[in-house]
Amino acid sequence: MAPATAGRAYSTAFRSPNPPVPATVTSPVHSRLNPQQRRAAEHPPADGPLLVVAGAGSGKTLTLAARLAWLVQQGADPHRVLLLTFSRRAAAEMARRAGRLLHETLRLPSNTAPPTLPWCGTFHSVGARLLREEAPRLGLARGFTVLDRADAQDLLALTRQTLGLAESERRFPMAPTCLAIHSRAVNTRQPLHELLLATYPWCREHETKLQRLFSAFTEAKLQQQSLDFDDLLLAWWHLMQTPALAERLGARFDHVLVDEVQDINQLQADLLLALAGRGCKLTAVGDDAQSIYAFRGADVRHILAFPQRFEPPARVVTLERNYRSTPQILNASNAVIALAAERFDKQLWTERAAGCKPRLITVEDEAAQARGVADAVLAQREAGLALKRQAVLFRAAHHSAVLELELVRRGVPFVKFGGLRFLEAAHVKDVLAVLRWADNPHSKLAALRAARLVPGMGPASVRRLLDHGGPLTAFKPPSAAAAPWRMLTSLLEHLRSEAAAWPDDLARVVAWYQPHLERLHDDARVRLADLGQLVHIAAGHASRERFVTELTLAPPEASSDEAGPPHRDEDYLILSTIHSAKGQEWNAVHVLHVVDGCMPSDLATGSAAEIEEERRLLYVAMTRARDELSLWVPQRFHVTQQRALGGRHLYALRSRFIPESLLAHFEVLQPEASEPEARCMGAGPPLLDLAAALRGAWP
Repeated sequence: MAPATAGRAYSTAFRSPNPPVPATVTSPVHSRLNPQQRRAAEHPPADGPLLVVAGAGSGKTLTLAARLAWLVQQGADPHRVLLLTFSRRAAAEMARRAGRLLHETLRLPSNTAPPTLPWCGTFHSVGARLLREEAPRLGLARGFTVLDRADAQDLLALTRQTLGLAESERRFPMAPTCLAIHSRAVNTRQPLHELLLATYPWCREHETKLQRLFSAFTEAKLQQQSLDFDDLLLAWWHLMQTPALAERLGARFDHVLVDEVQDINQLQADLLLALAGRGCKLTAVGDDAQSIYAFRGADVRHILAFPQRFEPPARVVTLERNYRSTPQILNASNAVIALAAERFDKQLWTERAAGCKPRLITVEDEAAQARGVADAVLAQREAGLALKRQAVLFRAAHHSAVLELELVRRGVPFVKFGGLRFLEAAHVKDVLAVLRWADNPHSKLAALRAARLVPGMGPASVRRLLDHGGPLTAFKPPSAAAAPWRMLTSLLEHLRSEAAAWPDDLARVVAWYQPHLERLHDDARVRLADLGQLVHIAAGHASRERFVTELTLAPPEASSDEAGPPHRDEDYLILSTIHSAKGQEWNAVHVLHVVDGCMPSDLATGSAAEIEEERRLLYVAMTRARDELSLWVPQRFHVTQQRALGGRHLYALRSRFIPESLLAHFEVLQPEASEPEARCMGAGPPLLDLAAALRGAWP
């Protein structure tokens, strides 16, 4: 049964012979919602767009899943609902919870599967899927390659060299900087001149050359039938600007629901407005107080201005009841964010019992901070709180360096979130390169990586291959590479034939690759386990195209050879940047370096908008805590960049985001002075009459 037909069949089944129970107090799902959540879930689409301003810990996911269930209950076809999220994990969780609520709300028999949501995914994955369907109308092959960031950077670096920009007499931006400029220009829709002036002023003199580089970069991608992450959104937007194609895409969906709308960039905002303009009923959920991704091009103004983008303005429902934190933690968090220059007015509250005030702990330096955190973590563990239920958060990854050494010294196991991702492991990239080359014979990057695996294929032979325009069977490799080359071409021929079957294709590639893995890597056994994980993941994808695309857009966090020795402890402490901690919660949270220079970062004080985002970062960190929250203020901390200036430490003040007026919300703890220091501070008679001594120094 086709998806649309299946969806209509579901809707028909719901209406007859036993129609679904209206969304009233008797609804098993909606009776569990609080009044604010219920108003959001049951907003009539005919009343226009809806914005749900969901405070931290306010049950956002439940509310959005309940809205999906309610829409289907009212007759919406689940196959014509588009749900956009910012991570594959969030999409999977939303689909799972919505399916469970649909099963319950629609009172389906226990042996009946709930309707699926085939159009539930990230902006980029949905864009890739739509573009594959419309590829022939865009001059693209359906098997076009999606470049990850590393591959896009490699191609741009190659283009930069081809244009001779690497040999410029004056310093020209390196490939990573060029890619960052290009990506920001695409996602923010800023003219290059304005972008360079505002964000990359040292690159302004290269504007003309950058324009030429970006044009050549685009041509290189199209010649190789490849798109990078940004192209997926940009091409989707261009589809929506072509009336005939926009009509086709707009007619595909009746409802569009977008999660974390505070994190959208200008291009994503334009896409949502284009879909709404084609008759799609729009629901957006987010929290302006948790907008912390400006470095990706996100802009809090998109959620703040959302209601006024429509006529009449979109309805706003605010979720203020918090199900996570104690009243004391919420009071302090509310006070911090209340000082923001511009925001939606909300006051988080809870019915949880009172707890202790958050602690604001001033210590002498980073070493004292590390000792204090380690002491507190171990004390909590002895009191019965597992290490996994505790977290240490920080603004930048290097802020935890001293603490990590202290934890190692004390034998406290920990996991730090951040670092390299799965696809950045060489062995995973090798296997995926073969699949990409099979799907897209024009991809020089995939051909380059796969061909270099063949023993006997040196740089000159690989360059000759890339310039070879005919079939692979007509290419003549060096004699030393003849036999392994035939094995690779035979594999590619099979992958491109009708005999290819998924996911057996991946197993064939791994079998071909294993001897090369053992030849190239000493830890081949560990890396082979990664590839086993890859085969396992592949079984959950319908096709090779979907698998490679989805894995590129949303890879697993880390691979075994990057993660270090496996953890043999049953418990470990969580260390995380605040950005990585968003959406998580722990019983006890420690926030490091709550001082000016770190929070806000001294690199993020160039504008009022940057400072306001730093305030929101602190708010996000504070609202991760359920029961206990400690903010640490080291008076002195190490700054590597100052070595050249002759100084290794910086004296710091408490973060400007916690002024004197807010101290009543905290238990303020100061460092205890040592005995000699105590005497100098007035504990006992003075050792020297300084005034008399100074007077006596003058005639």
